[in-house]
Amino acid sequence: MVFIKSSFALVALFSAFAFSAPVRREVPQEHSHEPILTEVRTSLNLNNPDKIVDPVFALLGNAAAAAGAGDITNLDCLQQAVADQAFTNAKAAGDTDGMVNALIFRALERNTGKVGLASVLCTETAVNAEVAAISQHQDPASSGAAATNKAIVLELAKQIASIGGNPLDALKSGTFAPGDVNDATAKGNTCDDANDANGCIFTQNLLVDDATEDEINAAVAGISSGSGASATATSNGSTATDSCADTTVTVTVTAAATATADATATCAAPTSTVTITVTPTATARR
Repeated sequence: MVFIKSSFALVALFSAFAFSAPVRREVPQEHSHEPILTEVRTSLNLNNPDKIVDPVFALLGNAAAAAGAGDITNLDCLQQAVADQAFTNAKAAGDTDGMVNALIFRALERNTGKVGLASVLCTETAVNAEVAAISQHQDPASSGAAATNKAIVLELAKQIASIGGNPLDALKSGTFAPGDVNDATAKGNTCDDANDANGCIFTQNLLVDDATEDEINAAVAGISSGSGASATATSNGSTATDSCADTTVTVTVTAAATATADATATCAAPTSTVTITVTPTATARR
């Protein structure tokens, strides 16, 4: 009994150590996008074979993340593993919003040791191609971050569009304004509030958009949506037939909803059919 109590005590102390130990890192920001975390947590918990404690651990540096990584041993890929499993679960449940949030989560910035330090990229391949196409935002003060983060958002928008989501939601993955790389406090321009259900980066207007709406719309142009929507044309009018080929038809609709069709053609063997759509009260005259 004493051994069991001691074991539980050690686990509790170890978990607390993950958050309180003096590990050098940029001022915490793992709860800045709290609504994304909340949604991903819900999806992950539907089926969590790797026993990941919570998605928030994936946004910490490796030293702190180890306490909540479950069976994931490659800590550089913990964020991808969380997103991949959450995406899989949401897809199985037919939850498009859950899939979108999993993709956004994959693109969030991870905490690093100092302002301006980029996080290590995962070199493993995700199960879901949509997740595999995305990497995490980098510290905005790191070298080339503006171009890197913009490319990430545009790719994220494409993947969101491909599953039927709103590509503009990719902007939610954005991070903060660049901090001072010479700031010994590593404060940056971050926020971290687990009690702000709407996400402090949003409520405090700290998020910096990596791309414009026009750039996102241009990036997703031509991408087929997973919604399966298609245009359907219906006719409530009459069908007029003429035994003439290459018939030219001019239709004029008056204010009284009367359609007049005048056709001029040279008759030939083939028969063409012209469909004129009018309102229920319209009168078709040929």
